[in-house]
Amino acid sequence: AYVLGMAVTYALAGVAAGMTGTMLSAALQNVWVLSTFALMFVLLSLSMFGFYELQLPSALQSKLADTASHGKGGHLGGVTLMGVLSALIVGPCVAAPLAGALLYIAQTGDAVLGGWALFAMGLGMGAPLLAVGVASRSLLPKVGPWMEGVKKAFGVMLLAVALWMITPVIPPLATMLGWAALLLFSAIFLHAIDPLPPQAKGWQRFWKGAGVVLLLAGAAILVGALAGSRDPLQPLSVLRAQAAAPVDVPQFEKVDSIAELDARLATTDRPVLLDFYADWCVSCKEMERFTFSDAAVAARMGHMLLLKADVTANTDEHKALLKRFGLFGPPGILFFDGQGKERAGLRVVGFMKAEPFATVLDRAL
Repeated sequence: AYVLGMAVTYALAGVAAGMTGTMLSAALQNVWVLSTFALMFVLLSLSMFGFYELQLPSALQSKLADTASHGKGGHLGGVTLMGVLSALIVGPCVAAPLAGALLYIAQTGDAVLGGWALFAMGLGMGAPLLAVGVASRSLLPKVGPWMEGVKKAFGVMLLAVALWMITPVIPPLATMLGWAALLLFSAIFLHAIDPLPPQAKGWQRFWKGAGVVLLLAGAAILVGALAGSRDPLQPLSVLRAQAAAPVDVPQFEKVDSIAELDARLATTDRPVLLDFYADWCVSCKEMERFTFSDAAVAARMGHMLLLKADVTANTDEHKALLKRFGLFGPPGILFFDGQGKERAGLRVVGFMKAEPFATVLDRAL
């Protein structure tokens, strides 16, 4: 009952964050907001590294604790109330991950995702309490320095989320350097370059090995970035002696308004593909990176007139263009026949892998 009360409280917070995100979704689609979110994740990570403590004011904590202490014990209702209140008394070891989760949910604007995600987080936080209730204390790890390691691991993850969030609106070189720095500094904290003591235990050797792997990965990304690569997943591809011939990515014509689109549709007799794109749209860049670059997809798209509506600036013309087709924002891919009429049932919203997208192109052709 205690754990469920705590989890339900977190679920309500997630729903609120998701609903707020839905109402603010239009405002979140710009570089300034994304940068602010990323900066907040960085500040939250500093709390996990011990630079400061993030918690409720002591007066409010005392008031909530006093209310909890006066709750009637011995009944499920009273225990549930204590669980609800405990979720509100947030200590420094919880605040940063919780705030990070709320920020992410607010950005997605999905109330269902928010509710279930925070409910699952509450259950996860309560799992050790359930373990205490059903197992002897000898089975549980003792408090020790390992807890500081857990905090630092969460700090690294928060920094990774910050970098991932801001990736769509920063230069690819900055993204590469950011991942390289994160991996290299993490490797140093894992003692990747420090000698092991002669009597090192198994876990010490394991974490040093993990640090060495991160060190090599970070060094590879750094070298690749300096050599001209812009793909953190394949940083050394530019150094291949016999690189395969790259696939020619289809080239799009840009349209900025309904008038430009109608004029272009009226002057072609080929099938038309209209791609709604924005610089901050991760799925749009995934389509370019993994789908449009596929040889089979590129060959099919070569038989079509390719138009791109770049709505990054979100001007009045862009809003009107989105509204005409009932879209709330990118990504979105529409198909038209040779007479300029939209093909029903062929819309693609969100990321789609190359093989199913090729099937859609076959139908459009």
